[in-house]
Amino acid sequence: MNWEFDILYFLQGIHNTVLNKIMVIVSTMGNAGLFWIILACILLISKQTRKCGIQMIVAMLIALIIGNGIIKNSVQRMRPCWIDESVKLLIKNPKDFSFPSGHSLNGIVAAVTIYCNNKKYGIIAIIFALIIAFSRLYNFVHFPTDVLCGLLLGTIIAIMTNEYFETSKKNPFKKLY
Repeated sequence: MNWEFDILYFLQGIHNTVLNKIMVIVSTMGNAGLFWIILACILLISKQTRKCGIQMIVAMLIALIIGNGIIKNSVQRMRPCWIDESVKLLIKNPKDFSFPSGHSLNGIVAAVTIYCNNKKYGIIAIIFALIIAFSRLYNFVHFPTDVLCGLLLGTIIAIMTNEYFETSKKNPFKKLY
Protein backbone atom coordinates (compact mmCIF):
# COMPACT_ATOMS: atom_id res chain seq x y z
CA MET A 1 0.00 0.00 0.00
CA ASN A 2 2.98 2.34 0.46
CA TRP A 3 3.58 2.57 -3.28
CA GLU A 4 -0.06 3.50 -3.73
CA PHE A 5 0.25 6.35 -1.23
CA ASP A 6 3.45 7.43 -3.02
CA ILE A 7 1.45 7.86 -6.23
CA LEU A 8 -1.39 9.67 -4.42
CA TYR A 9 1.01 12.03 -2.63
CA PHE A 10 2.77 12.75 -5.93
CA LEU A 11 -0.59 13.72 -7.42
CA GLN A 12 -1.26 15.97 -4.44
CA GLY A 13 2.00 17.72 -5.33
CA ILE A 14 0.77 18.68 -8.81
CA HIS A 15 -2.43 20.33 -7.58
CA ASN A 16 -3.09 23.82 -8.91
CA THR A 17 -6.14 26.06 -9.11
CA VAL A 18 -7.06 25.25 -12.72
CA LEU A 19 -6.51 21.49 -12.49
CA ASN A 20 -8.33 21.36 -9.15
CA LYS A 21 -11.46 22.88 -10.71
CA ILE A 22 -11.29 20.56 -13.71
CA MET A 23 -10.83 17.43 -11.57
CA VAL A 24 -13.71 18.39 -9.28
CA ILE A 25 -16.03 18.90 -12.26
CA VAL A 26 -14.90 15.68 -13.96
CA SER A 27 -15.24 13.65 -10.78
CA THR A 28 -18.67 15.12 -10.08
CA MET A 29 -19.81 14.17 -13.58
CA GLY A 30 -19.13 10.55 -12.63
CA ASN A 31 -21.17 10.70 -9.40
CA ALA A 32 -23.77 7.91 -9.31
CA GLY A 33 -22.97 7.26 -12.97
CA LEU A 34 -25.33 10.13 -13.78
CA PHE A 35 -23.48 11.29 -16.91
CA TRP A 36 -23.45 7.76 -18.33
CA ILE A 37 -27.07 7.09 -17.37
CA ILE A 38 -28.19 10.29 -19.11
CA LEU A 39 -26.12 9.38 -22.16
CA ALA A 40 -27.67 5.88 -22.24
CA CYS A 41 -31.16 7.41 -22.04
CA ILE A 42 -30.34 9.76 -24.92
CA LEU A 43 -29.16 6.78 -26.96
CA LEU A 44 -32.50 5.06 -26.31
CA ILE A 45 -34.35 7.76 -28.26
CA SER A 46 -33.10 6.88 -31.75
CA LYS A 47 -33.65 3.44 -33.28
CA GLN A 48 -30.08 3.62 -34.65
CA THR A 49 -28.53 3.90 -31.16
CA ARG A 50 -31.18 2.16 -29.05
CA LYS A 51 -29.29 -1.14 -28.88
CA CYS A 52 -26.24 0.64 -27.47
CA GLY A 53 -28.37 2.49 -24.92
CA ILE A 54 -30.07 -0.71 -23.73
CA GLN A 55 -26.74 -2.51 -23.64
CA MET A 56 -25.20 0.31 -21.58
CA ILE A 57 -28.03 0.19 -19.04
CA VAL A 58 -27.78 -3.60 -18.72
CA ALA A 59 -23.97 -3.49 -18.36
CA MET A 60 -24.14 -0.65 -15.81
CA LEU A 61 -26.71 -2.56 -13.75
CA ILE A 62 -24.49 -5.64 -13.76
CA ALA A 63 -21.52 -3.47 -12.73
CA LEU A 64 -23.57 -1.87 -9.94
CA ILE A 65 -24.61 -5.25 -8.53
CA ILE A 66 -21.16 -6.85 -8.79
CA GLY A 67 -18.95 -3.85 -7.99
CA ASN A 68 -20.88 -1.71 -5.54
CA GLY A 69 -23.26 -4.34 -4.20
CA ILE A 70 -21.07 -7.40 -3.77
CA ILE A 71 -17.34 -6.58 -4.00
CA LYS A 72 -17.28 -3.21 -2.19
CA ASN A 73 -19.27 -4.58 0.72
CA SER A 74 -17.28 -7.82 0.88
CA VAL A 75 -13.79 -6.28 0.67
CA GLN A 76 -14.62 -3.17 2.75
CA ARG A 77 -11.40 -1.38 1.86
CA MET A 78 -10.79 1.93 3.57
CA ARG A 79 -10.34 4.97 1.35
CA PRO A 80 -7.02 6.83 1.37
CA CYS A 81 -8.79 9.96 2.65
CA TRP A 82 -10.06 7.95 5.64
CA ILE A 83 -6.57 6.68 6.44
CA ASP A 84 -4.76 10.00 5.99
CA GLU A 85 -7.21 12.66 7.08
CA SER A 86 -4.55 15.39 6.85
CA VAL A 87 -5.09 15.72 3.08
CA LYS A 88 -7.64 18.43 2.36
CA LEU A 89 -10.27 17.05 0.01
CA LEU A 90 -11.57 19.04 -2.95
CA ILE A 91 -14.78 16.98 -3.05
CA LYS A 92 -17.11 15.51 -0.42
CA ASN A 93 -15.66 12.63 1.56
CA PRO A 94 -17.35 9.49 0.17
CA LYS A 95 -19.25 7.33 2.65
CA ASP A 96 -18.96 3.96 0.90
CA PHE A 97 -15.91 1.72 0.69
CA SER A 98 -13.09 2.15 -1.80
CA PHE A 99 -12.60 -1.10 -3.73
CA PRO A 100 -13.32 -1.14 -6.61
CA SER A 101 -13.76 2.44 -7.77
CA GLY A 102 -17.40 2.82 -8.78
CA HIS A 103 -16.64 5.88 -10.92
CA SER A 104 -13.98 3.92 -12.83
CA LEU A 105 -16.11 0.78 -13.08
CA ASN A 106 -19.25 2.52 -14.30
CA GLY A 107 -17.44 4.87 -16.64
CA ILE A 108 -15.45 2.18 -18.40
CA VAL A 109 -18.46 -0.18 -18.59
CA ALA A 110 -20.39 2.53 -20.43
CA ALA A 111 -17.43 3.63 -22.58
CA VAL A 112 -16.41 0.13 -23.68
CA THR A 113 -20.05 -0.62 -24.47
CA ILE A 114 -20.13 2.45 -26.69
CA TYR A 115 -16.85 1.32 -28.26
CA CYS A 116 -18.31 -2.12 -29.02
CA ASN A 117 -21.14 -0.41 -30.88
CA ASN A 118 -19.29 2.54 -32.43
CA LYS A 119 -15.47 2.66 -32.44
CA LYS A 120 -15.20 6.40 -33.19
CA TYR A 121 -17.43 7.58 -30.35
CA GLY A 122 -16.20 4.73 -28.15
CA ILE A 123 -12.62 6.05 -28.19
CA ILE A 124 -13.86 9.46 -27.05
CA ALA A 125 -15.96 7.83 -24.31
CA ILE A 126 -13.02 5.69 -23.14
CA ILE A 127 -10.77 8.75 -22.91
CA PHE A 128 -13.42 10.56 -20.85
CA ALA A 129 -13.91 7.50 -18.60
CA LEU A 130 -10.15 7.35 -18.01
CA ILE A 131 -10.08 11.05 -17.09
CA ILE A 132 -12.88 10.44 -14.58
CA ALA A 133 -10.92 7.48 -13.18
CA PHE A 134 -7.79 9.65 -12.89
CA SER A 135 -9.80 12.33 -11.09
CA ARG A 136 -10.54 9.85 -8.31
CA LEU A 137 -6.81 9.47 -7.66
CA TYR A 138 -6.18 13.20 -8.01
CA ASN A 139 -8.97 13.87 -5.50
CA PHE A 140 -7.41 11.39 -3.01
CA VAL A 141 -10.54 9.23 -2.65
CA HIS A 142 -9.25 6.02 -4.29
CA PHE A 143 -6.09 3.96 -4.35
CA PRO A 144 -4.57 3.16 -7.76
CA THR A 145 -5.56 -0.51 -7.42
CA ASP A 146 -9.19 0.53 -6.76
CA VAL A 147 -9.17 2.37 -10.07
CA LEU A 148 -7.26 -0.31 -12.01
CA CYS A 149 -9.53 -3.09 -10.78
CA GLY A 150 -12.61 -0.98 -11.52
CA LEU A 151 -11.33 -0.44 -15.05
CA LEU A 152 -10.51 -4.12 -15.53
CA LEU A 153 -13.80 -5.39 -14.11
CA GLY A 154 -15.77 -2.83 -16.11
CA THR A 155 -14.04 -3.79 -19.34
CA ILE A 156 -14.80 -7.48 -18.73
CA ILE A 157 -18.46 -6.77 -17.92
CA ALA A 158 -18.88 -4.57 -21.01
CA ILE A 159 -17.27 -7.13 -23.33
CA MET A 160 -19.29 -10.01 -21.87
CA THR A 161 -22.52 -8.00 -22.10
CA ASN A 162 -21.72 -7.09 -25.70
CA GLU A 163 -21.00 -10.73 -26.50
CA TYR A 164 -24.39 -11.69 -25.04
CA PHE A 165 -26.17 -9.01 -27.07
CA GLU A 166 -24.40 -10.09 -30.25
CA THR A 167 -24.72 -13.88 -29.95
CA SER A 168 -27.60 -14.86 -27.68
CA LYS A 169 -30.64 -16.20 -29.45
CA LYS A 170 -32.61 -15.71 -26.21
CA ASN A 171 -31.77 -12.02 -25.80
CA PRO A 172 -35.03 -10.56 -24.37
CA PHE A 173 -33.97 -7.02 -25.34
CA LYS A 174 -33.68 -7.75 -29.07
CA LYS A 175 -37.31 -6.91 -29.76
CA LEU A 176 -36.71 -3.42 -28.30
CA TYR A 177 -34.23 -2.47 -30.99
